[in-house]
Amino acid sequence: MMKNYKYLFFLLPFFLTSCITTKDVRYLQPNENLVINEEGLVPYNIPVYRITKNDILNLNIVTTPKGDAAQFYSSYNTSGSSEARSTNTVATGRSGGSGANGGNATFYFGGLRVDSRGDIKVFGIGYVKAEGRTIEEVSQEIQDKVNENFQDGKSEVRLNTDGITYYILGDIETTGITGEKVAHKNTMTITEALAINGGLNRSVDRKNIVIRRKLPEGIKTARIDLTREDIMNSQYYYIQNGDEIYLNTRAKSLNGLGKDPIQTLTTGVSVITTALSIYLLLKNL
Repeated sequence: MMKNYKYLFFLLPFFLTSCITTKDVRYLQPNENLVINEEGLVPYNIPVYRITKNDILNLNIVTTPKGDAAQFYSSYNTSGSSEARSTNTVATGRSGGSGANGGNATFYFGGLRVDSRGDIKVFGIGYVKAEGRTIEEVSQEIQDKVNENFQDGKSEVRLNTDGITYYILGDIETTGITGEKVAHKNTMTITEALAINGGLNRSVDRKNIVIRRKLPEGIKTARIDLTREDIMNSQYYYIQNGDEIYLNTRAKSLNGLGKDPIQTLTTGVSVITTALSIYLLLKNL
């Protein structure tokens, strides 16, 4: 019987290579390629979001409640108010998160959609070029046109997207984290996005995270390694509106091994026991 245990030594390297180590699961491990400034700080590398076709924007024009211009821009007329009010509120953002089919119905039906020519149409102003431009650039153009009907300081244009909308998709064992996500923030890192959604389990390959980013020119794909600290220097460290994040599963996990040492050992013992049982059965025939 002792002779049969020699097979365990042949399988020992298999167990060692099948186990997931701490280097496979720890986020942002120290790396010599990390770029810091003279003060020891990591410089921000936040990409500027540029509007693309089919984006939906939220426009508010805040004015004083009196005057023909205020009524002209208003999508509803309210009398009796002496305070400044939003007179062209076309959407107010999400309430209660995404719908069953994704997106925000109120925002979709009330917002300004960037058409196939890359323009938005603002009532009372006309078409404004939006594709390829930043939110600030489009806001300033609308503000200049609105100022033609108001005195300086009597109106304010507020143009926004519906926060940062991003999508997480995993192949197995990530059902709790996958789906459409919305963060009402100006900036957000990928580690923040994952933390908000509970983090990654051990079956996800942190060294092979795929991000597909929507740009005015098309869709760009990038692969990032969340175990490396120098990912903070990458523009893909920051999530942009419309980003799709794909979580790939480790090959070890697909084989039923590598999730933790106990499971690997249990699986290995089961394989050995089965093999020995078949061997003894065939030997006694």
